[in-house]
Amino acid sequence: MIGKLTGILSDKNPPQVIVDCNGVGYELQVPMSTFYNLPASAQRVTLLTHFVVREDAQILYGFATHPEREAFRELIKITGVGPRMALAVLSGLSVAELAQTVTLQDSARLTKVPGIGKKTAERLLLELKGKLGADIGAVGASGSPAQSDIQQALLALGYNDKEAALALKALPADVGVSEGIKLALKALAR
Repeated sequence: MIGKLTGILSDKNPPQVIVDCNGVGYELQVPMSTFYNLPASAQRVTLLTHFVVREDAQILYGFATHPEREAFRELIKITGVGPRMALAVLSGLSVAELAQTVTLQDSARLTKVPGIGKKTAERLLLELKGKLGADIGAVGASGSPAQSDIQQALLALGYNDKEAALALKALPADVGVSEGIKLALKALAR
C-alpha cells in the first residue's frame, strides 16, 4: 500500500522515526542499520516501506535499501518470525552478514541476536537457505570478482557453499582465478 516515503525527518527515537510528508507525520519502525545511516533531524530523507496491518495495530516499517526490505520480507514469511523479530535480526546483522550466515549455516551467529534461540536460529537458516545465502552469499569473502569466480568453480565441482566459503577464507586476497582454484582444491583435499 505505502511503498516509499520522502519527506523531512522530524524525530529520531530508536527504533522509531517520524517522517513529515507535507504536514503528515508518518511513524516508522526501522532497523538499527537504517537508523545509523539517517541524516540529522530536519533533513530530507527517503525510506522504502513495508506496511503491516494487524487486528490491533497498523505499523509502518522503513528501510534505507531494497536488500534490507527484501530480507525483512523473507524473514516475516517464516512461521514464528514476526516483524519485531525480523527487525531485531536486521538490527543485529547487515543483509550481507545475514546472507553469509545463511550460506555458512552458522546458527551460533544468529543466536547472538536478542530474542533468537538455537531452535529459531536453525529454523531461520533452513527457511532462508536458497533465498538469501545463494544470491548475496555467492560473492566471496572479499567480494572481488576473482573470489566469486573461484567460488562458482568450486560449487560446479560439487563442493557445498560452506566448503567453498571456508576454502576462500584461506586464499590470499590478490590471488588470480586459476591459481585460486588450485589452492582452494589443495586446501579442500586435506
